[in-house]
Amino acid sequence: MNLADLTKQLDALAVEARADFELTSRKDDLVQAKNKFLGRKGLVKSMGATVAQLPPEERPAVGRELNRIKDLIEADFDARMLQLDRQELDARLIASSADLTLPPRGESPAGGHPLIQIEDELIRIFRAMGFDVASGPEIETDLHNFEYLNFPPDHPARDMQDTMLVEALAGQQDLLLRTHTSPVQVRTMLKYKPPVRIIAPGVVYRHDHDQTHSPVFRQIECLHVDKGITLSHLKGTLTHFVRALFGAQTRIRLRPSFFPFTEPSAEVDVSCVFCGGEGCRICKQTGWLEILGSGMVDPNVYLACGYDPGEVTGYAFGLGVERVAMLKLGVPDIRTFYENDVRFLEQF
Repeated sequence: MNLADLTKQLDALAVEARADFELTSRKDDLVQAKNKFLGRKGLVKSMGATVAQLPPEERPAVGRELNRIKDLIEADFDARMLQLDRQELDARLIASSADLTLPPRGESPAGGHPLIQIEDELIRIFRAMGFDVASGPEIETDLHNFEYLNFPPDHPARDMQDTMLVEALAGQQDLLLRTHTSPVQVRTMLKYKPPVRIIAPGVVYRHDHDQTHSPVFRQIECLHVDKGITLSHLKGTLTHFVRALFGAQTRIRLRPSFFPFTEPSAEVDVSCVFCGGEGCRICKQTGWLEILGSGMVDPNVYLACGYDPGEVTGYAFGLGVERVAMLKLGVPDIRTFYENDVRFLEQF
């Protein structure tokens, strides 16, 4: 056998090997087909045994041809093995894939948390009445949270607000989580000269937790300072506010009370939104529901903020967003708002 004949036979083996590889559908069968040609007793190995019969000068060329055919068959084997791997992967993906023909579950449109919805409604009402929105830090100094607001150090009035203190670094002022948004009123008066007409919505913190109280809750406070502001302006503002919130038939009443930062002070009640003032279980048969605290700003607060109490007067009031939400939505337990139960939230 000469070199040309051997080359033709080797090329024929390569074509045969490729055809056998294409016919296999399992990787085990493919390995067996490869061994048929490249194994220790394979066809290529058998043909290599004839090299010894060739003249010495042709043997290097025959060796090169044998290596070429081996490489060609190996390449065809690797290509077919890759195809089988891909087929197995595709089969697994199809078996584990979702049935895209199933009907969709549908979407539940988000309407916003009920507390945020109520807070947005309150802000819209106050904005329509001409109030600007102000904000301030939730970690406050004792000075802004208490002393500027006529709560002297160690005064019993501080017991009205269960305070959460914050450990301060050396040299810093006493810090706390603000117990109301009144510090925003103080910071506004320290920064701007009258007239001032703002609301201060935000989160506040008190060490209190039961069916009607939460250690973290939302509050909106209102401040109006100008020349000639009287108690009648306060009552008119409150009347317009509660009627915009609960309806034109709603009535209010002011009961004398005490707050360190207002004088005179008054608790504000509204006619029961459940029975229309006739008396029911919710209002304990009184026909009235307490909703907020209010009053005329105490002159000591003006002095602390650099205002002249002889030149300006004003009123302030504050309400809890949760309190309003419980009344408007008929929710008896404040803790329900924070449980994040989708069955509850999707009702709003």
